Amino acid sequence: MDKIRRQKEINEAVAAADAALVCLRQADDDLGSANSWGLFDLLGGGFIATAVKHGKIDDANEDLEQARRALQVFARELGDVDGFLDVSVDVDGFLHFADYFFDGLVADWLVQSKIGEARGQVRRAIRQVEDIRGSLLDA
Repeated sequence: MDKIRRQKEINEAVAAADAALVCLRQADDDLGSANSWGLFDLLGGGFIATAVKHGKIDDANEDLEQARRALQVFARELGDVDGFLDVSVDVDGFLHFADYFFDGLVADWLVQSKIGEARGQVRRAIRQVEDIRGSLLDA
């Protein structure tokens, strides 16, 4: 592979990484907001706090769907370079239902735990994409 073509491929991979990072960072922000609303909900925030929290979770899921597509493009651009991480966030449908209709400490705590797990996955994916992106720029 000639030097110009190789640089073009690296640039395309870096651009794909940037697109994925935008989506992942937005998901992290939305999960952070959901976490804050979840803490308020645990302290007795009521139906409005529950609704806003789940709205933020839904926003994060949309961001992550976009991130999954962007990560697939990134993986294709990387070709055989290891490092692709499939990120998924899944707040169980029953927990979503239970949180609205049995609004209590246990349901709220379970949802809060899922938010924390999802945020951890997103942050690991961000670090991994940033590391690979950095390696590409050093190449």
